[in-house]
Amino acid sequence: MNSNNNILRIRVKFWLDKDDFRKILKFADYLGREGGYSVFRISRSKALANNLNTDDILDILERLGFEYSPDLPTHLDKLLSGSGKAVISYDGSRLVVKFDTFLGSKLHDTPLRNILRYSKKERVFFAEPFKYQELKSVLDSLGFNIEDLTGFSNALDLPESIRFRGKLRDYQNEALIAWARNDCRGVIALPTGSGKTVVAVAALAKVNLRTLIVAFTKEQLYQWRRALTEFTDVDEAYIGMYFSEEKRIAPITLTTYQTAFRHVSKFAPYYGLLIIDEVHHLPAEKFKYIATSLPAPKRLGLSATPYREDGKHLELFPLMGGVVYSKSPQELAELGYLASYEVITIRVMLKPDEKKKYLELRRRYRGLVGGADFNEVLEAARRGDKRAIEALKIHNEIKQLVQKSKSKFDKTVKIIKDELKRGAKIIVFAHYVDLAKRIADAVKGFLLTGETDNKCRRIILETFRKIHSGVLVVTTVGDEGLDIPDANVGILVAGTGSRRQFIQRLGRLLRPQPGKKAILYEVIVKGTSEEIHSRKRKTMDLGTNTGN
Repeated sequence: MNSNNNILRIRVKFWLDKDDFRKILKFADYLGREGGYSVFRISRSKALANNLNTDDILDILERLGFEYSPDLPTHLDKLLSGSGKAVISYDGSRLVVKFDTFLGSKLHDTPLRNILRYSKKERVFFAEPFKYQELKSVLDSLGFNIEDLTGFSNALDLPESIRFRGKLRDYQNEALIAWARNDCRGVIALPTGSGKTVVAVAALAKVNLRTLIVAFTKEQLYQWRRALTEFTDVDEAYIGMYFSEEKRIAPITLTTYQTAFRHVSKFAPYYGLLIIDEVHHLPAEKFKYIATSLPAPKRLGLSATPYREDGKHLELFPLMGGVVYSKSPQELAELGYLASYEVITIRVMLKPDEKKKYLELRRRYRGLVGGADFNEVLEAARRGDKRAIEALKIHNEIKQLVQKSKSKFDKTVKIIKDELKRGAKIIVFAHYVDLAKRIADAVKGFLLTGETDNKCRRIILETFRKIHSGVLVVTTVGDEGLDIPDANVGILVAGTGSRRQFIQRLGRLLRPQPGKKAILYEVIVKGTSEEIHSRKRKTMDLGTNTGN
């Protein structure tokens, strides 16, 4: 007779009117008539949903003449003092949360409203795994008894502590301190060549947690492995490479964006620190999934340029902890940590036949779009507007005509030959594969495009690194992971108005060398949108000069 169910049973001999009956139903379920009594059982979820405490319930029972167990008051205190049980599980992509009680105001009046979402179809709450620690903390603060079925490891420390044996520059140490003060979360924005990887390795050694490192290319993964073994005393057995045919999960695992996206559920249980290189890629829908699907509480993002023209960096910051430290190329060059540099803009004119075609294409484009700006045309094309679709085709034709113009090609080849006479080591950024091939053929340079297989890519880069002077022509594949410390001349032949891309390409030239001064040429067509793009991508003080 003293079971919990019996203690919660209450009964009344008198008939209840409708109002009194409704009051009882706010905290109890009606079980029917037994032996001349109306019998109810107190429901914890109903009582909590209606914000009724022990005194509220007992007051109503006394007033209406109910009979109940003498143990009921004590039992109600225990029953209503906690928030109930929350069971957290992991389905491979989400945290699934089930409660044994109605959440009521707790869902709307507490931080749970920013963590949980409800699936009407599945009739469960769920949360993104990157909110795992926050979810558990909030549930605990609200008094929930948590049953964790996720399988996420609580043993997130490295098997053995590792020691950082490098020496940080002043700004690198400042960056590390800023990150640590932000609860070991955040983005560090430093130019290419300034040693972002070294800061991250120091961060890893500082927290000594099992770590997943995500980089954009395989070459970058090998660079990471070299940095780990050079700047720490880590046992190489603790470093695992996870991509292509090589797939080994280890206390420190290195993987690419593409592989991390496909295998995120395999990584989820094991890591306390997530390091994402070139973190400006993360807001892409496919890659954002990596950050939202991993529960790692400590996070470090690295980028030369975390801010994006499309504004999606605002999606990035909540996932990683915001930008905690940044320095521009100009600042570090002035401090002597990067090579001094000069940006020279060279303007050329279209050839007569190109000019004629350019004007005709512009006339057709304006006839289709009127006064609409490009973003409006783009949106209309997405909706299937035929005129807008045709306008985009013409816009692309104009862009290629300008960026591949004969005048620009000729000027680029001349710059290359002049710089080679001075013993320069040159990287040419050509954007288009056919343009890159033409330039490489004309100057007998090395060529690197997306069509280059991994083996050839490694051979080309190793060979180019070893030579004193030469030319490497790249397409957009050259925006990520190029490590040519003694390259001192860059030429932008074709590209976009992206400030981020511009800074990345400039950064390829800024690794310091004794007596080194870097030059970045941009060759643009006068009287076209390239002049606008040139101004747009240099929206900071870069010491730009203008040539003819």
